[in-house]
Amino acid sequence: MDNTTPAVALRGITKTFGTVVANHHVDLDIRKGEILALLGENGSGKTTLMNMLSGIYYPDEGQIFINGEEVTIQSPRDAFRYGIGMIHQHFKLVDVFTATENIILGLEEKGRLDRAAASRKIREICDLYGFSIDPDRKIYQMSVSQKQTVEIVKALYRGADILILDEPTAVLTPQETEKLFAVLRNMRADGKAIIIITHKLHEVQALSDRVAVLRKGAYIGEMMTRDTNPQEMTNMMVGHQVSLNIRRPDPVDPKPRIEIKGLTVTSPEGVLKLDHIYFDIRGGEILGIAGISGSGQKELLEAIAGLQRVESGQILYLHDDGRKEELVGRDPLEIQKLGVALSFVPEDRLGMGLVGNMDLSENMMLRSFRAGHSVFTDRKHPHELAEKVVEELEVNTPGVSTPVRRLSGGNVQKVLVGREIASSPKVLLTAYAVRGLDINSSYTIYDLLNQQKEAGVAVVYVGEDLDVLLELADRIVVLCGGRVSGILDGRTADKNEVGMMMTELGGSERIKAKEREE
Repeated sequence: MDNTTPAVALRGITKTFGTVVANHHVDLDIRKGEILALLGENGSGKTTLMNMLSGIYYPDEGQIFINGEEVTIQSPRDAFRYGIGMIHQHFKLVDVFTATENIILGLEEKGRLDRAAASRKIREICDLYGFSIDPDRKIYQMSVSQKQTVEIVKALYRGADILILDEPTAVLTPQETEKLFAVLRNMRADGKAIIIITHKLHEVQALSDRVAVLRKGAYIGEMMTRDTNPQEMTNMMVGHQVSLNIRRPDPVDPKPRIEIKGLTVTSPEGVLKLDHIYFDIRGGEILGIAGISGSGQKELLEAIAGLQRVESGQILYLHDDGRKEELVGRDPLEIQKLGVALSFVPEDRLGMGLVGNMDLSENMMLRSFRAGHSVFTDRKHPHELAEKVVEELEVNTPGVSTPVRRLSGGNVQKVLVGREIASSPKVLLTAYAVRGLDINSSYTIYDLLNQQKEAGVAVVYVGEDLDVLLELADRIVVLCGGRVSGILDGRTADKNEVGMMMTELGGSERIKAKEREE
């Protein structure tokens, strides 16, 4: 074997699920000492392809070669035997175990496991590549980036030379992303073959050496990252020209629509999620909410929507005639009966937003069935609305009678956002509206939010991508540990400043300084 032999060579890989062709005769090389970015729209087959390499799926046709030798990968255990490790978006860790216990969990070794020796080996891996982690710390005590580190070290501990990372920066701050990139570059220098699946093209440019593009399950082509740009990559993914400019029209007569005063929320387990926060939400503007995962974003939106019990504080809704309604202590139906026009796109699309086994029309009906007083449910208008959402948002579905669970994540999100906007809200709450969506779908959602803003709606956008937040939002509320560490003008805010305010160190210092001023 010479140095030109790919670490992985996929030849003619095909995978179908019923009548759906996820991958069609895909040929792809993955090289040692290289970071390859795998790009494509939602449903293009990226994750399916990598799941076959990592042993989760088995190809219907095709061959897999590792270092020039044909192999059969039928399980994740087989993948590890060939030096392949995949780090998924949703971590597979046991919260009450330490990092070391998670890393050695499931390993077959003779006699008792030597945890001290395992901890020493983990520290050696961390020192080699630049990881920062305490092997004896329990998972539930860790930040999202530390949990991700444990997953990567677990793969390296088991001998992985080929690493696949699915959306690795989805919930990281800019500072955490830079640390991860530095580690991945060190691993590349050590000869590792690294594949990243991501929708963030600026990160592709900053990190990868080569780009490979899939479209509708087929391999379209590749290019060296230094020879391309985001526009060319996007056009290649989508198959036609796409504008990459996020509109930000000026706010439309911004007036307070919701006032939040001293809001405090505690989880059922007694954990403080929001700690006496104050700010307002204005009609005719997009208010961005920034914060690392678990900073209280979910609890904030659910409290406003009447889905979260509030410990103390006020959530006041301001009607057009100046009347104020207290929303705390009221459930969604009571809020609706008050004449409060509020729509909520939750983080949990199929758990809280839509019913997977119901079709598109039936899911539309969930939002409107209380509107009439007839004992007979109106099925005509939900059906028409479903057809309108499918047409205007380009939902990829065989028809409106298709169960929602059969749609891709991006199409599910379009259905959910379309339904909520169709109810003509005065307040639109969105939690991670474009999480996991491809560029084309994401820009469709951004445009919808701007249309609502121009119609005078108060739009709240909770997002993970700070670059998007800084382009889209008029104002940005930064949460850190359940408290507001700052409220910034979206047009002048600095990405690194926002990132620091999101972290425990930077955010806590801002909060303390503000308290001293008060």
